[in-house]
Amino acid sequence: MRFSFDDDQVAIRDAVRTFCLDRFGLDEVAAREGRPADPDTWSALAGLGVFGLLAEDLEPGLGIVPAAIAFEQLGASLAVGPLLWTALAAPFVEGAAAGTVRVAGVELADDAAAPVVVEHGEEADALLVLRPDRVELCRRAALPALPAGSPLDPLTPVAVLESVPAGEVVGDAAAAERLRRHGEILSAAMLVGVAQGALDVARSYALEREQFGAPIGSFQAIKHILADMYVRVELARAAAYAAAAVAADPRAGDVRRCAASAKLLAGEAGIANGRAAVQVLGGMGFTWDMLPHYFLKRAWVLENVFGTAGEHAARLGDVVGEDAAAALAGQES
Repeated sequence: MRFSFDDDQVAIRDAVRTFCLDRFGLDEVAAREGRPADPDTWSALAGLGVFGLLAEDLEPGLGIVPAAIAFEQLGASLAVGPLLWTALAAPFVEGAAAGTVRVAGVELADDAAAPVVVEHGEEADALLVLRPDRVELCRRAALPALPAGSPLDPLTPVAVLESVPAGEVVGDAAAAERLRRHGEILSAAMLVGVAQGALDVARSYALEREQFGAPIGSFQAIKHILADMYVRVELARAAAYAAAAVAADPRAGDVRRCAASAKLLAGEAGIANGRAAVQVLGGMGFTWDMLPHYFLKRAWVLENVFGTAGEHAARLGDVVGEDAAAALAGQES
């Protein structure tokens, strides 16, 4: 089956890409460290429709595939702010789609131990809590003080909650399951963008940096690194969009399996490509002034959202085991 974007989806991709080049240019990434997205940028993102892509009551009825397209571009540009949770919250939180409410979020088991790290907690107006059987909403006024934590990614400030209070139940078990699948797919799409961004940085440097009178990109060792980076990106991108397509039409396959595969492959691609970009840039790649560490750290952050690679690999292993057992039982019968 050949998957390609239609004209509307191409328009969404191009519009978000152009917006990111204007508002989230990588040449000014250091200026965004530890700072929330400014109100004008946030309002412009809402006006672009990014936060309303999953809101079923909005027109046009867009959905998860265009959302994945948009979030890949946001990932590649290292965009800041609680982008993912605000988009996921649009069906549950009034004002999220319009950009008047910023929503942070956490995924918790009912027996989760405190404290809880909340990304972009200080700038958020509400906290969406995803539990196994429900979705809860905590308004900012109901939350205790949010002391700052130590961020892993300088573009992703964090706050620490000693405990998460019980919130208003805004979604049942089915809504929680849908939100979890959408979160896996959109975080995978962002990781695809991160992996692509790391590849772009490494490729540009390899074409410009010369050694022994030739660009280092002409050396076989560098070619192999870049080729591996490209393969990882394309494999992860195919998995992410396949998962989005299945989520849009569950008759096409098992959305849980597809979403887990996408998150697993995208997480591996984001982290491996971030490390590879550091390697291509050599000694400069380790410095704070260069871009590779931003992509690597963002990949680490996204890897721990909606399940790690190890967790998704274990889930897929269980599925394969169940399929094998069912096939064996069928043969014996």
